[in-house]
Amino acid sequence: MRRDPRAVVLVLDSVGVGALPDAHLYGDEGANTLANTARAAGGLNMPNLGAMGLGNVTEILGVPRRSRALASWGRNAEASAGKDTTTGHWEMMGLHLTQPFPTYPQGFPVAVMDAFTRETGEGWLGNTPASGTAIIQELGDEHVRTGKPIVYTSADSVFQIAAHEDVISVERLYEMCSIAREAVCVGEHAVGRVIARPFIGPDPAGAYVRTHRRRDFAVAPFEPTVLDRLADRGIVSYGIGKIGEIFAWQGICESPHSEDNMHGFDNLIERVASLTPGFVFANLVDFDMIWGHRNDAEGYARGLEAVDARIPELLDAMIDGDLLIITADHGCDPTMPSTDHSREYTPVIAKVKGVDSGVDLGVRSTFSDVGETVLDFYGLAGACGRGRSFLADVLHAPDTKGAS
Repeated sequence: MRRDPRAVVLVLDSVGVGALPDAHLYGDEGANTLANTARAAGGLNMPNLGAMGLGNVTEILGVPRRSRALASWGRNAEASAGKDTTTGHWEMMGLHLTQPFPTYPQGFPVAVMDAFTRETGEGWLGNTPASGTAIIQELGDEHVRTGKPIVYTSADSVFQIAAHEDVISVERLYEMCSIAREAVCVGEHAVGRVIARPFIGPDPAGAYVRTHRRRDFAVAPFEPTVLDRLADRGIVSYGIGKIGEIFAWQGICESPHSEDNMHGFDNLIERVASLTPGFVFANLVDFDMIWGHRNDAEGYARGLEAVDARIPELLDAMIDGDLLIITADHGCDPTMPSTDHSREYTPVIAKVKGVDSGVDLGVRSTFSDVGETVLDFYGLAGACGRGRSFLADVLHAPDTKGAS
């Protein structure tokens, strides 16, 4: 039976590869999530992505450069203003932001919090920029005692609501977040994402612990994206992880929740191995959520190695002609003083199965080159108009058998 090749984009959430020229405007000078993590961990063991040219993208302790790689490699620069998840993913799919989403370094204004109380019927605790893991320790007991949800933000454009699963049900937490998305965080206060942050505990050490039942409620894209262009031509897009939520389900037919990176990778393998036609768009969020924001360089390093170990499974599940692009949406350098995202270049590793060689794709001027390459792969070159396809470079890389 003839099988149609598929494009697969795998986003290693927050795996940046060096500060952008304007990083100083964001307080991110010196950021390099991948290189600094490798250095802090004493080196990385990533033979599979290393063979595909990852060590050519930036200097990575333990991952040497390759004069001949099994895939093409390069770096993406972010053209949009900002350094958050929504901005990065939207730009990949051809939608640029000239103004960043609003942020609230002093907490949300009275009008926003009054609207939250009015629309949800709930009080609140917090309303301050905070680490999500820290604020539930600080306010968890009061939350359990009063039943009031914990509202907080960060340096990113987010309205986050945390609640103990035994105090406010997860379903009710999701309902509150949906209300906040539709009736509170609107107009000038339309944050990029409203995020549900359920937690449990205390554990034997007396700490409250976030669960994997997080859910994101993103603002809807205000222009058609690559996903819409594909849908217009009858090409189905399948999300893995939080992709559906990032695009407010616009142009995505399904996006199963990932409990962690390995569960997300399981879902990715299952989708690709099914040989179902369509575009596969996956996000592995633990790099950002579990390790980056918690300044856990050692955990970040082990997470990178765990994903690298499974790359052969993904390649085995693909058929000849399938396109794989591995990239990221922003940085979140765990070695920096801040716990926030960092404005960085992102890696590009691109391979068409059956082509066992690669070329230097250089520094791309926008994340949208990823989406434009996907459109080109499906015969829709130029349908987005916001990027430049690198498909021809990947397809026609010179043969370099005996890569080293």
